[in-house]
Amino acid sequence: QVQLVESGGGLVQAGGSLRLSCAASGRYTMGWFRQAPGKERIFVAGITWIGGTTDYTDSVKGRFTVSKDNATNTLYLQMNNLKPEDTAVYYCALRFGHSVSSSPRDYTYWGQGTQVTVSS
Repeated sequence: QVQLVESGGGLVQAGGSLRLSCAASGRYTMGWFRQAPGKERIFVAGITWIGGTTDYTDSVKGRFTVSKDNATNTLYLQMNNLKPEDTAVYYCALRFGHSVSSSPRDYTYWGQGTQVTVSS
């Protein structure tokens, strides 16, 4: 059974940085999503385990970096220059496909989520 465990969320001031981690029990195409209160869960970034092809939503390009450590099966999301609108619960997710998808419905397993709060 696949398990995803996120960590690294917290409270940070605008302009600050956080790094999220997701321990995955295997090597798959992975994605980061976020969900703000009262809003839908949306795609943030993703990476293929084979080849390391990445994709980002436009609002985080140049600020966030998704990466992976093949040795430890760990997914990361480095978030720099954080803005108040980045405040949300962040989830890592796994899909059984060879390409990154921005649709939550294409992902089979999800972590429990970690809260990121950016104060102005």
